[in-house]
Amino acid sequence: MHFKLILVFVDDNKTDLVLKAARDVGATGATIINNARGEGIKQKKTFLGLNLETQRDVLLFLVEEHMSRRILEEIARAGKFDDEPGSGIAIKIDVEDAIGVLHQAKEITQVIEEEL
Repeated sequence: MHFKLILVFVDDNKTDLVLKAARDVGATGATIINNARGEGIKQKKTFLGLNLETQRDVLLFLVEEHMSRRILEEIARAGKFDDEPGSGIAIKIDVEDAIGVLHQAKEITQVIEEEL
């Protein structure tokens, strides 16, 4: 079984929405890193030297490669990444090897076989 890692950088007020959307189309779990910061093309506004930006979360999804595109697209739709500038980004990268995912592989094997 081959895996992809989907990294999602999203405003913390959309984290739960993105997590639910990913789970609804096959993601079996995620790791969430809170309190990340980011900056896009335009710098965030400040008030008396204090940043007025919202907090960001980083979500990591290790998913089976055949399910990865659908999960990525659903994450983008739920987070409105293409509709609202600065709402977040998601990327997908190859995973050469993974350990500790045997339980995940057993759970999604049947789903993958049915889709293929």
